[in-house]
Amino acid sequence: MTEASKGAAPAAESALTGRRSRITPEREAELYRAVLDLLREVGYDALTMDAVAARTRSSKATLYRQWGGKAELVVTAIRRGKRGRLDEVDTGSLRGDLLALIAHEDDCTMAQNSALMRGVAMAVHHNPDLRQAFREQLVGPEMEQSRSVLQRAVDRGEIRADCPALDFVLHMMVGGFATRMLLDDQPPTQAFLTSYIDAVVLPALGVRVT
Repeated sequence: MTEASKGAAPAAESALTGRRSRITPEREAELYRAVLDLLREVGYDALTMDAVAARTRSSKATLYRQWGGKAELVVTAIRRGKRGRLDEVDTGSLRGDLLALIAHEDDCTMAQNSALMRGVAMAVHHNPDLRQAFREQLVGPEMEQSRSVLQRAVDRGEIRADCPALDFVLHMMVGGFATRMLLDDQPPTQAFLTSYIDAVVLPALGVRVT
């Protein structure tokens, strides 16, 4: 990732914060919950700003003024709805960090959010504005957080600095979530992801599981 792309997410966050300054945090949280509920009910393509305005008792003009459009509003709602951040977890071991991250959501919430993300991921392919917002507000920050956690593991001596799997940890974690339903016809669970981390992610990084 280039230095310019690394700065894209903070810049976007700053712009969004400025535009949303007239909305209280409580109102903002309520609106994001409504957007996520609509996403689960109808999917991204069928979700409209009119529907969001009706569900949240807002004016459509206010929504456009604060968020610019549907893509930005949806991605911001998803980002704000995430309960755990890799860079906010520091248990003293890589395994502990990864397990602490998946512990932020119970199995029911994980299943709901996994289904939501699958739907949004499909929409990303044919919505350029959604793809751009998704990369700037979700993919970019997640990659930076992953690098931070992995660098701590390298500094602790858990992982070799030249380990070839270092660049693919986020890919592996996303793959565990995304393919659970596709291959096993079951949602991801904490038990499944714990086994996946121990059997796939950590061995790929040369970390011994005791």
